[in-house]
Amino acid sequence: MNNRQLFLSHLAQTTDFPLMIEIERAEGIYMYGPDGKEYIDLISGIGVSNIGHRHPKVIDAIKEQLDKYLHLMVYGEYVQSPQTLLAKAICETLPSHLDNVYLVNSGSEAVEGALKLAKRFTNRREIISCVNAYHGSSHGSLSVGGNEIFKRAYRPLLPGIKNVVYGSFQQLEEITENTAAFIVETIQGEAGIKVACSEYFQALRKKCDETGTILILDEIQAGFGRTGKFWAFEHFGIVPDILVCAKGMGGGMPIGAFIANKEVMGAFKNNPLLGHITTFGGHPVSSVASLATIRVIREEKLLDQVETKANLFKKLLVHPKIKSIRNKGLMMAVEFESFEVLKPIIDRAIKNGVITDWFLFCDDAMRIAPPLVITEEEIEKACGLILAAIEED
Repeated sequence: MNNRQLFLSHLAQTTDFPLMIEIERAEGIYMYGPDGKEYIDLISGIGVSNIGHRHPKVIDAIKEQLDKYLHLMVYGEYVQSPQTLLAKAICETLPSHLDNVYLVNSGSEAVEGALKLAKRFTNRREIISCVNAYHGSSHGSLSVGGNEIFKRAYRPLLPGIKNVVYGSFQQLEEITENTAAFIVETIQGEAGIKVACSEYFQALRKKCDETGTILILDEIQAGFGRTGKFWAFEHFGIVPDILVCAKGMGGGMPIGAFIANKEVMGAFKNNPLLGHITTFGGHPVSSVASLATIRVIREEKLLDQVETKANLFKKLLVHPKIKSIRNKGLMMAVEFESFEVLKPIIDRAIKNGVITDWFLFCDDAMRIAPPLVITEEEIEKACGLILAAIEED
């Protein structure tokens, strides 16, 4: 049996129509099939490869760690320099009171930890999230998701969840002294790159302060430079109580984190002790890869280049079939008339050698979120292939 047959026979499937693209190696913005076919990855493995595939500094860090040790002990017991140095580096990107990092394995797990922490710290049970939010696929994170299509088959989920409209000032009144947490994507991703105004976030912050509600910002997609700031909340003049990240933080390795101040995080130490447990959280290989990722973003000044690159995409992607482009930095949604128009364009683009996608809750928009290391020449090449795919109809 070849790889494609093994994939279909023995690997659990999530749809009846997987893409079935076979990749043998990857480098920078490119992925390569067994026959040498070249694909430009314009979605960074869904927001993961922010600094490109197999960045040399990430690979070097991984190789160096492999010669020292792999897993040693469940999270939080042994002093391991990959974890401590990463936590310090993350805190250095943040306001000083966000000084405690809990390392986990994924975004969904980070959301689970953040929800538990908010409940434990406040001794409240109600959680508010947004319509068309996506926070992950495990039971807790799915409970605070905002799309019933993905939730209905798994009910009952967590009780005490309210959904409000992202960006609605009026619905901030739903936040009360019974609310443990308001969890929100700083930039709504799967809704098709929806960006609320600064005044909304400031009003949200004020309401949470007034009611003693924990504000959880989910930057699983938007963090680590994707929007042109290291953290997307920097655009809006607020700071969360708990920050959630994953995806782009690992340089291609699996890792996530939720971050708070020491007082809030301390709620996990007593009644009960070991209030949150993870076996592989902060795995040393993933941790060194994440530390290298932070250094690459800084040393290569990738944040300074995001807006220019995003503007070039918007300048080049002009076509009668493109209705609009929404973005915050290199987190972009290219809107078409319908899914029926968009899907064949995505399929033809893949044949042309450029990989894009749509959004879970917005199927009339093309997802573009390339590695931040993409060059202007590569942007021009990718946009040419997309425009050719549009014209091929």
